[in-house]
Amino acid sequence: MGSSRIRIMSIVGARPNMMKIAPLMAELRLDRDVEPILVHTGQHYDYSMSQVFFDQLRMPQPDFNLGVGSGKHHEQTAEIMRRFGELVESHRPDMVVVAGDVNSTVACALVAARESIPVAHVEAGLRSFDRSMPEELNRILTDRLADLLFTTEESAHLHLADEGIAPEKVFFVGNLMIDSLVAALRQPRELSLRSELELQPRTYAVLTLHRPANVDDPLHLAATLDAVARLAKRLPVIFPAHPRTAAIIGAAGLSAVRAWRGGPIDEPALWMMPPASYLDFLDLMQHAELVMTDSGGVQEETTYLGVPCLTYRNNTERPVTVSEGTNQVVGCDPDRLLNMAFNVIGKRRPARTVPPLWDGRAAGRIVPILKGSCERNLDREAERVPF
Repeated sequence: MGSSRIRIMSIVGARPNMMKIAPLMAELRLDRDVEPILVHTGQHYDYSMSQVFFDQLRMPQPDFNLGVGSGKHHEQTAEIMRRFGELVESHRPDMVVVAGDVNSTVACALVAARESIPVAHVEAGLRSFDRSMPEELNRILTDRLADLLFTTEESAHLHLADEGIAPEKVFFVGNLMIDSLVAALRQPRELSLRSELELQPRTYAVLTLHRPANVDDPLHLAATLDAVARLAKRLPVIFPAHPRTAAIIGAAGLSAVRAWRGGPIDEPALWMMPPASYLDFLDLMQHAELVMTDSGGVQEETTYLGVPCLTYRNNTERPVTVSEGTNQVVGCDPDRLLNMAFNVIGKRRPARTVPPLWDGRAAGRIVPILKGSCERNLDREAERVPF
């Protein structure tokens, strides 16, 4: 291989990507043979959904921001492809790294593959087997395009093998999201949202909802929030609402939630507030009695933290959070969610267990694989160049 540095381009678009790419960027920057390049597609773009994560994850500012913004799935995916295509034509990397299952993931993977640039997929092989979820289609397509597939749990290997992915492409490395979580827990903090709310450990629950199946139908969303509001008569429920979810609640005039205006939580209720920062949300989860969610990442984070989690979906692409963690998949029936929540609160928790390789060191296992693959590709290209 020549003396030039290996150019590895990592993509973030939505905030779950940021927790996965931040530790990888930090590890890449330690290697003098590597030129790490960070691209933000702008899929999530306001401060609460984007910039605060760069700040708190101690992530470098993006080398390129495509500024795509929101839109329908197909429109957003197409615009990411158009803008990212222009970028890679002028700044060709040796490898493109994508993470997770958002529109930015599949769009950038497809562009790279069409440009004959190797693709690495972080968090490969996860499957819900529900193709009505946009994320499931994004996962499947990205894995078919990827040259390197980095997995977080054993089930992913079984899925990829069933789909005919060559085993030499697949590497069990652990969970980059847990790398970020472990690093965040080490950060000293004097003030937090929880301290402003004056919430003591295990005296409240946390709710997150953002998936279209749960929030797009106002009647279903109303029934869900009504059920959670009944739980909130027993203990406060903190609801940092995704902007899209909050807009639907406002447009439908749903009355089950109370809008938090700042200051302490002084009575049990379902309290809706703006999205919490990464560190604030981790702190809220870590000390909650219960977390209710439809988020994949929250299932993983609560498993590591040992906090009971009820997943308000009919399936999960992260079965290790059920088999070895604290997660229970409860379906999308509001009454069942309420009953399961009452069954959890106030109960003694089992001993905390953590899935294999969820140890905060996944990035250190990934970087040598990325670098070695790039070096081999460059050596092969050099051999093909005629003298």
